[in-house]
Amino acid sequence: VQLQASGGGLVQAGDSLRLSCAASGRTFSNLIMGWFRQAPGKNREFVAAVTRSGTSTRYLGSVKGRFTISRDNAKNAVYLQMNSLKPEDTAVYYCAASGRWELRTSSSDYADWGQGTQVTVSS
Repeated sequence: VQLQASGGGLVQAGDSLRLSCAASGRTFSNLIMGWFRQAPGKNREFVAAVTRSGTSTRYLGSVKGRFTISRDNAKNAVYLQMNSLKPEDTAVYYCAASGRWELRTSSSDYADWGQGTQVTVSS
């Protein structure tokens, strides 16, 4: 599946951003979708994932309550609503697709990746 992420930008602490990821090439509703991020000098880390139906989600502890992942299978899209952004949220954000049956937090379980979108949060 081909993935195209968008929506990043430069914001101030406390602001909100909504990332979008458009998918094409496979049956989107058969895929678990996830968001990961990578800050300079750090490893890529799991941020959030959503099941095929969109009914179950999982989050990185530090974003729980601030970020919301959702999907629209009719539009072949997944979203990451990010509220109350903090400088430590600064990173390149990637959307990814997994053919696994259950929600996964390891990047090795995701076969397809988008190109990434930069999110920069100033203090």
